[in-house]
Amino acid sequence: MGALLGIGVFCVWWSCWVRPPRVRRPRHRVRALLDAAGWPDVPAAAVPLGCLLAAVVAGSTALALTGVPALGVGACVAAAWAPPAVLRHRAGRFAQEASAQWPDAVDAMTASVRAGATLPEAVALLAVRGPVRHRPAFARFAAAHRASGSFEAGLDRLRQEIADPAFDRLAATLRMTRQVGGSDLGSTLRTFSGYLREDARTRGELQARQSWTVSAARLAVAAPWIVLALLATRPGTLVAFADGTGAFVLGGGAALTLGSYRLMLRLGRLPAPRRVLA
Repeated sequence: MGALLGIGVFCVWWSCWVRPPRVRRPRHRVRALLDAAGWPDVPAAAVPLGCLLAAVVAGSTALALTGVPALGVGACVAAAWAPPAVLRHRAGRFAQEASAQWPDAVDAMTASVRAGATLPEAVALLAVRGPVRHRPAFARFAAAHRASGSFEAGLDRLRQEIADPAFDRLAATLRMTRQVGGSDLGSTLRTFSGYLREDARTRGELQARQSWTVSAARLAVAAPWIVLALLATRPGTLVAFADGTGAFVLGGGAALTLGSYRLMLRLGRLPAPRRVLA
C-alpha cells in the first residue's frame, strides 16, 4: 500500500511539469556522416561492413602473429573503430574548408547585389562562387527556382540541405530583406563577411595553440603501446600476457588509455557553432 501510494504521488507530481520537446536526431546517422565526409554516393551499409571486415582482418592477423587472444580482441576493437574515426576526421576537415570559404562567397553575393542582381540570382551565383562542397546544392536551388519561382521555399530547402550555421544566418538576412525590403543589404552582407573572417581567424589561432597540447596528449597515449610493441619483439615477452592476469592488465590499460584520451578531447574541444535558427 505504501509503494502504491508513493507511485501515485510521484505520478501527480510528474504531471505538474511540462516536459521539453525531444530533439529529433537524424534516423540515419551513418548516412549523415557519409554526406558530411563528402561521400554521398557511398551506401550507408558499407560503413558497418567495412568495420566488420577491418575487425576480422586485424584480429586474425594479430592473433596469428602473437598468439595472445587479448591482443587479437584489442586489434579487433581498434580496427572496428577506425572507419568511423576516419569519416569524422574527414567531415571535420570538410567543415573547416567550407567555413573558410563562406566569407568569399558572401563577398561574391555582395558584389552581385550591388551590380543590380536579384536575390535569387545572387544565391544562384554561389553555384559557381560558393563553397566547393555546397555548389551542387546551390545549383539545384537555381534549377528549382527557375521551375517554380518560389524563393523562400527553395531557400528553406537549401538551408536544411546545407545545414551550416553561417548559411542559416545568411538565409535569415535574405528572407527578411525579401519580406520587408531595404536598401542596406550590401552593407549588411559586408558586415556579415567581416564577422565570418574574424571568427575564422580567432578559431584558427585557438586551434594552433591547442595543437601542441593535443599532440603531446596523443604521444602520451601512444607511448605505452609503442613500448609494448617493442618488448613484444623479444622472445618470451608475450607469454606473460597469455593468461587471464595478462589479459586483465591489457584490458585495463586499454580502457584507461581510451578513457583518458576521450576525456582529453572532450575537455579541450572548442565549442562548435550551433544552428540557432534551425
